[in-house]
Amino acid sequence: MNKTWLGIFFSALIWSGTYPKDYLIWILETAPAIIAFIVLITTRQTFRLTDLAYSLILVHSLILMVGGHYTYADVPLFDWLKDEFHFERNNYDKVGHFAQGFIPAIIAREILIRKQVVVNSRWLHFFVVCICLAISAFYELIEWWVALLSREAAEAFLGTQGYIWDTQSDMAYALLGAMLALAMLSRLHDRHLSKLAAGSVNAS
Repeated sequence: MNKTWLGIFFSALIWSGTYPKDYLIWILETAPAIIAFIVLITTRQTFRLTDLAYSLILVHSLILMVGGHYTYADVPLFDWLKDEFHFERNNYDKVGHFAQGFIPAIIAREILIRKQVVVNSRWLHFFVVCICLAISAFYELIEWWVALLSREAAEAFLGTQGYIWDTQSDMAYALLGAMLALAMLSRLHDRHLSKLAAGSVNAS
């Protein structure tokens, strides 16, 4: 997490918060990115993550900020895709839920490896996927609670767009994201972990 990372993060956050479609929705959608930033800052000295993890967290934050600015059901590019390919709905929320599995998979993998919680690689993948599914399910519960508390914000925050299987498909996309992250990035992540370990040894 360097100056470039911080510059991109705060530039996007300022843009996202400038005349969003709905300020309550903006707060709800961008809160995970802001909370993640606070956690990263407070743990940077005690548990610095790999560059890969920081990069993925930034990508996920940008996805959240775009969704917060427009609301997930009204992101312009995906409105164009909807019209161009005759989709029934704006599918930007599926990008968000895919990322909800893809990015946390690497974060969970890093923590489990570095804290030596799981040693066997097969069990590691199993627990990573379980963690990502738990995060996805808990987020769906949060959406439900918000819907119960605020009827006005419910539709925009839930982003179901009339799709009755939206909750299940959201979790399916998170599951797919987690599995693809493990399949595509595990070796690269291992190299980043080795580099981080070597840097820690040299620093000491």
